[in-house]
Amino acid sequence: MLTSLYTAVSGMDASSTDLSVISDNIANENTVGFKSSSVAFGDVLSETLNTSSGTSQVGRGVEVSSVAPVFTQGSFETTTNPLDLAINGNGFFIVNQDGSNCYTRAGQFSLDKNGNIVDPNGDILQGYLADASGNITGTTGNLTIPTSQSTANATTTAAVSVNLDATATPPANPFTLGTPPTTPANYNYSNTISVYDSQGGEHAVTQYFVNTGPNAWTVEYVTPDPANPGQLLVQGTQDLTFGNNGSLTNDNSTTPINFNFGGNVTNPQPITFTYGNGTGETPAGNGLDGTTQFASAFSVTSVNQDGYASGSLSSVAVGTDGTITGTYTNGQTETIGQIALANFAAPTALTKLGNNLFGVTSGSGQPLVSAPSTSGLGTVLSDTLELSNVDLASEFTSMIIAQRSFEANSKVITTTDELLQALVSLIT
Repeated sequence: MLTSLYTAVSGMDASSTDLSVISDNIANENTVGFKSSSVAFGDVLSETLNTSSGTSQVGRGVEVSSVAPVFTQGSFETTTNPLDLAINGNGFFIVNQDGSNCYTRAGQFSLDKNGNIVDPNGDILQGYLADASGNITGTTGNLTIPTSQSTANATTTAAVSVNLDATATPPANPFTLGTPPTTPANYNYSNTISVYDSQGGEHAVTQYFVNTGPNAWTVEYVTPDPANPGQLLVQGTQDLTFGNNGSLTNDNSTTPINFNFGGNVTNPQPITFTYGNGTGETPAGNGLDGTTQFASAFSVTSVNQDGYASGSLSSVAVGTDGTITGTYTNGQTETIGQIALANFAAPTALTKLGNNLFGVTSGSGQPLVSAPSTSGLGTVLSDTLELSNVDLASEFTSMIIAQRSFEANSKVITTTDELLQALVSLIT
């Protein structure tokens, strides 16, 4: 009879543990990235009875076999922070805490004063680092958003496509500089583009197109004179030749124009001007891909050049493959790094460390680290948070069952106590 007391106590203790786990799940319903836990029970068989029909076993109660996290996918919530990240699928973010790696599904990240991407605890997000050219390397480490500026790039090439009116005639006077040059006396058309020196300074280069005869044009490149403020300077000329069908046959782009943009910068600065796949360019085209000479009004169809000024970081974006890209005020983009994810052979064997962190155990195995979307890992979603996977309806149901189990076991103790009292009464 006394064994029923111990059996009921084990049931009450198991139900109490179940209620503790349920209450923890409910308490963390709004915790980002939280993974609920479930309790597994096992019966206890420790007493064997010899009966007339043979040996029999009497159970001695129940024990808690395990309390394991449940790694089902949580729902997603959209935010406005590009460093709010969620994993759609398998895997964990890797964060470094005082030199040791921990693992989490909670993706509430931000920047600290050193530019490190950190979680609310200050743990630094880990990933694959990028080299100076923006190429992702195989080295993992702290992911940091650089605070340095994007360096300037001097213009080396400029591609221009225009249509020069085939009905135009040579100007009455040779091309001469004024402020600005006089039209239509000494040129036919003009177009201004911006180029950049070695320090990122912007300079306006005006192209004056001068008809020099049938199917022949000369481009005069004019800038403000760096040595004489308010004056203009012809920096160079370039001849264009067309065929009878209006196609560009030679733009003489093999010889760059050497520009003088003044002191403290690269001087001279050679810039190659191309006009669209003429035979003077490599590869050669049909002469109709860019600049043409048709009997229609002058027009500019495209202007491109490879220079840019320096710039500061304006925004950060994270791709589904975990690649972090920075965009600068000069229009340039730079690959900063790539988030690394970890997975485990037995993730339910991970140990909870608090603050949404998990630690490695002998049962979980070592982390298998790779890039998102590879090796069975999920994708990374930016401007998104994974919410808790707690199902309140299910938890309330489990809570009622655990409560009833506790009450039933307590009733067993009450009943056993009554029987013991009756037994004592027989003796007295």
